[in-house]
Amino acid sequence: GLCRTEHMFFDGDRIHVMREMIVAHDEGGRRRALARLLPMQRSDFDGIFTAMDGYPVTIRLLDPPLHEFLPHGGEEAKLLARRIGVTRRDLMRIVESLRETNPMLGHRGCRLGVTYPEITEMQARAIFEAASACQKRGVRVHPEIMIPLVSTVEEFRHQRKIVDRVAELVRHETGIEVQYLVGTMIELPRAALTAGAIAKEAEFFSFGTNDLTQTTLGLSRDDAGRFLPHYVEKGIFAEDPFQVLDVDGVGRLITMATSEGRSARPALKVGICGEHGGEPKSVAFCHDAGLDYVSCSPFRVPIARLAAAQAVKA
Repeated sequence: GLCRTEHMFFDGDRIHVMREMIVAHDEGGRRRALARLLPMQRSDFDGIFTAMDGYPVTIRLLDPPLHEFLPHGGEEAKLLARRIGVTRRDLMRIVESLRETNPMLGHRGCRLGVTYPEITEMQARAIFEAASACQKRGVRVHPEIMIPLVSTVEEFRHQRKIVDRVAELVRHETGIEVQYLVGTMIELPRAALTAGAIAKEAEFFSFGTNDLTQTTLGLSRDDAGRFLPHYVEKGIFAEDPFQVLDVDGVGRLITMATSEGRSARPALKVGICGEHGGEPKSVAFCHDAGLDYVSCSPFRVPIARLAAAQAVKA
């Protein structure tokens, strides 16, 4: 398939419970909040698997920095303080303690699961319980679980053990065997440079080109817009690297990681996700590099399909 479904959303009630989990004082508090999130997530995945009957579903585990879920004042802060039984001042102290100077390189991605393995446990249980229920109804389910922001094989191994353990627990509880893959997002240069070691543990790679561009070029995607137009205008960059893949730098990492990954695991499935997945020149590069798929925003899918067809024809 050209595009994969990536999912881990929190809205409405989910946001409220997620906030309670984040500000919990201990593991017990986090687990109580996660127990309330579990049926919500299970229902989400059930609906996705049902809609995608027979197609692979790539599920990226929780990735954003935790502070993004928290209120920073106003009525939302007052409501959350009331829900968890603390004063608004105490809540804001907790929120402030979670604030990060550079959150995109902070406590996010697989680092959340390493610090709080119960988060990974809940997500894995929601996936496998939903997949088991769907299979029981005759829905063909192909979950592909993606561990985000891995920089070392040890991080991946830590998270994979949790996923595999929960899969076995759910299989024992339901009597239903779910076939699944566990892979990773390659978003950091170190992950690309050690792809051979990671591929011995991971069954697929998805290059997160938005973050890989940030971390390779040392550019903040959120801030670089102030000066990137000048770089393009002066010919320092031929094009905005967040719009068109930097083939010489980021592309070289992708090519190298794909080659080393497939040397370690010949059947390794490889693709990219990010806005580059819907940009024609970048799609052509992915074809030439031997990638299997691209994933992009829904509105870019028609462009990506056309670009992929043109790349194959060429």
